[in-house]
Amino acid sequence: MEYSNINPLINIEYIKTKPENKYFDVKSSKIKASDLAPHFSAFANAEGGIIVIGVSDKKREIEGVKNLSHEKYNDIISAPKDCCSPMPTYKVEILSVKNKEDLDDEIILFHIEAETERVIRTTNGTTYLRIGDKSKELKGEDLINLEYSRNTRRYEDELNREATLEDLDLELLKEYKEKISATDLSDEQVLKARGFLKEKDKKKYLTNGAVLLFAKNIVEFYPNCRIRFLKYDGNSMQVGERINIIKDISIEDSLLKIIKKAREVVSLQLRDFITLNKETGKFIVVPEYPEFAWLEGIVNAVTHREYAFQGSYIMIAMYNDRLEITSPGKLPNIVTLQNIKETRYSRNPRVARVLTEFGWVRELNEGVKRIYEDMKMFFLDEPQYSEPNNSVKLVLKNNIVMRKLRQSDKLENSIGEEIWANLDNVDRKIVLYVANRGKASRKELEEETGKSATTINKRIKKLIEKDLLVRIGDKNDPKQYLELKK
Repeated sequence: MEYSNINPLINIEYIKTKPENKYFDVKSSKIKASDLAPHFSAFANAEGGIIVIGVSDKKREIEGVKNLSHEKYNDIISAPKDCCSPMPTYKVEILSVKNKEDLDDEIILFHIEAETERVIRTTNGTTYLRIGDKSKELKGEDLINLEYSRNTRRYEDELNREATLEDLDLELLKEYKEKISATDLSDEQVLKARGFLKEKDKKKYLTNGAVLLFAKNIVEFYPNCRIRFLKYDGNSMQVGERINIIKDISIEDSLLKIIKKAREVVSLQLRDFITLNKETGKFIVVPEYPEFAWLEGIVNAVTHREYAFQGSYIMIAMYNDRLEITSPGKLPNIVTLQNIKETRYSRNPRVARVLTEFGWVRELNEGVKRIYEDMKMFFLDEPQYSEPNNSVKLVLKNNIVMRKLRQSDKLENSIGEEIWANLDNVDRKIVLYVANRGKASRKELEEETGKSATTINKRIKKLIEKDLLVRIGDKNDPKQYLELKK
């Protein structure tokens, strides 16, 4: 099968079947050379990528370029130089193929490199950025932020002069090659194609990005590539004799494993609540926070943190009323607190690409936007982003007090205003307690209300007679419990 000599991950099957994305685009041979300029600008100003000419972008039929006039062929080949200012850094490759009529033909591959020190514009002065599978024009503040962000170095691309291929997790690399359909290539070929293996002074070196993603023992190279999870008893942090930390867990591993471990730790600490589905009239289990919201917060922290800050690590702090996820480094590049829902740009594009290919990172701004949507769907406050002390902090509030008030309103609507009005505070507390937990023992109700066993027995009997509660088990069975009447 024909494949690229510059990037052996790219072959005909990839070109014909892979959806267009942040790093890959196809264009028909009918396109004007000048119409390619926005795409050259967009890829160069983002994270680089490949533009293929001679393939229909809708049907993915191989049209080829041999049918082009000599003049148009040359115009396309020289388009990055003639239609952009300054000229982007790129390589041109001609790939021999069979066209849709099974005749010998060629397609053109433009390998566009990401620019870190320049802004690439079209010759008419417009500037583009690749976002998801679109090349979008930048204007106003977004353009200014892009211009300010240049002259920066990427820590993930710097050489790690200590790590070798033997320090990488070969099983993880094997899994990665399977993800990107590159099992026929060597580990070195794949790492080089993704920019994780570079030559200098006739020696081969892994980059920081390669080691962060694939290292067997991450602590050996980056001791602060970790996530610290803290759970507090209360709504604030106490120190000294009043210290209120009840969980302190350090999660250390390569980036491809650390997200999964963090997910397991956090999920074990979250609480479930019972609430009434207004449409069905049935009680359902509702988690303390929507999983997508907190997991996406962790994924973004791992993907976009500033790994050059050697003394910092990601912090997850769980309080009674909120969850905080703090990541070292300010928001990257053109992303601001004001446009965070609509704009996406990665500080670590190579790391982000691998995490995307493993299914952790979402494309097209789905992630942050959906955090807002899911919190709203759960009747919770909007997520709060801030940038304290050269870091990014995401706060998710569980708003348990308001949740209980809403549950009280829903219960009132469900059982009827008249019945609810005739219940005193103790009866209401019993019903809400059972609703929140799905079931409750008599002992739990005594502790919740502060009433005696005799009083609680009388209350239970009354609520059962009103068809609000039902007893599960024999009355004298110590394991018996109460549920809401369906």
